[in-house]
Amino acid sequence: MAETSRLRDGLERISWSPSLSLTTKILAVNVLPLLLLGGGTFYLDTYRKQLLSERYKLARIEAQITAEALAGASRERQEALLVQIGKEQQMRLRMFDAEGLLWADSFVLDQPAFTFDDSGDKPWREDVARVLDKAVDTVVGADPIPDYIEPEDTRADVWPELERARNENLSQIQLRDAPDGTPVINAAAPVGLIGATLLTTRKATDIRDSVREARTTLVSAVGLAMLISVLLSLYMARTIAQPLRLLARAAIRVRLGRDRQVEVPRLPERRDEIGLLARAVSDMTDALRHRIDAVESFAADVAHEIKNPLASLRSAMESLGRVEDPDLRKQLTDIATHDVRRIDRLVTEISDASRIDAEMSRAVFERIDLAKLVVNILGSREDRAENAGQTIRFEPPESPPIVGGVPARLERVIENLLDNAVSFSPPGGAVTVSIVRDADWYVLTVCDEGPGIPEEEREKVFRRFHSVRPEDEDFGQHSGLGLAIARTIAEAHDGALSAHGRDDGKSGACLRLELPVAR
Repeated sequence: MAETSRLRDGLERISWSPSLSLTTKILAVNVLPLLLLGGGTFYLDTYRKQLLSERYKLARIEAQITAEALAGASRERQEALLVQIGKEQQMRLRMFDAEGLLWADSFVLDQPAFTFDDSGDKPWREDVARVLDKAVDTVVGADPIPDYIEPEDTRADVWPELERARNENLSQIQLRDAPDGTPVINAAAPVGLIGATLLTTRKATDIRDSVREARTTLVSAVGLAMLISVLLSLYMARTIAQPLRLLARAAIRVRLGRDRQVEVPRLPERRDEIGLLARAVSDMTDALRHRIDAVESFAADVAHEIKNPLASLRSAMESLGRVEDPDLRKQLTDIATHDVRRIDRLVTEISDASRIDAEMSRAVFERIDLAKLVVNILGSREDRAENAGQTIRFEPPESPPIVGGVPARLERVIENLLDNAVSFSPPGGAVTVSIVRDADWYVLTVCDEGPGIPEEEREKVFRRFHSVRPEDEDFGQHSGLGLAIARTIAEAHDGALSAHGRDDGKSGACLRLELPVAR
């Protein structure tokens, strides 16, 4: 128990490579014992076959040499040789005459050199060993080996190997299994030229012991590997379950919304699936929080922006009933009409802004020639006289700028940028549109000749309902959502939209749209 505890403590300190995936770790833990068991089993079967093959050769040679020694000896000398060789080689030797009758047996002439019941005082070990032998033979698909049964008949024809040796006049080998699982090797060889035959029986106890010792070592190794595998599995379960529990608790707290400052653990030290999940859940939580905050802020801004024209409209309508002066009534009516249009514009822009994220998440991108899109937009604006007398110059690139996106949405972005540039440009001014390639990006720039955007305001202009308009423009002509919508669409295309000053040092603003090159 103490050693197991120390082993477990040691495994607890193991630091898996963070770059390994969970699949690799689990396979390594579970496949190791199986590989050890399977490889060891087949290796031991090959080892056993090699030992038996060597012993077959030895048995054949022993039988042939003994037969030659017996061939020219007298009967008394033959019996003496059978006893002597049997004792020295731990074998049983039997001689059969030309008629196949047994006339000499070393176990009858002297004490037997071995027995088939040597289980000793611990027969359970033999039973376990035999069960293990049968299991291994089944696993490796070994050919069945006949049992060694001592026949009651003493004639030569009860031994197939003797019959083959007598008929073919060649030495023969036969393998059998003793009751205790020990290989028994019989070798038959002709003796002289008068038809006599010799049968030697060897109990290969050394082979049995060597194979069983190796199998015992294998079983011990597999048992140790299984113990290590179990401990590693427990360790891995802990390394998997613990961070999952942390993620689950954090997710529950985020769902309940009881603590806005709940931090989902990112597990930066882990680069496996658990680490990827933790960072994905953390990023998702942050995105959801930002989305919720944006929705709340958007709702508050919408209420604020609509409340102003509604208040003005209400005041005008309430005053209209009490005013009899036609000029003043017309003025109030114009105010009400203006407020209604402003509310209509706000509702339209707000509706569009609220649908962008959902629409872009379902959109299928197309390959778009950005230059052709700009040319079409400029032509439509000329036809509709939307440039307010401004000159718009387009500087296309040398090669077609192909990007991926939704044509209608990118058209909306470019329209918003042009509307912004035209509204800020002085009478008779010029707006320049250019497209250049910068590494893996196409950059569309819209520059005007207006007052420009102060550096501290360049990020604020992309906020919803934030609007810095020209002084001579009628109040309420713009909702303050145009650039915010444009940036949202640009980011949905994996791009960016930013505000800058002119590179030539002149007065004016440049809005820069960056889109990735289509692959």
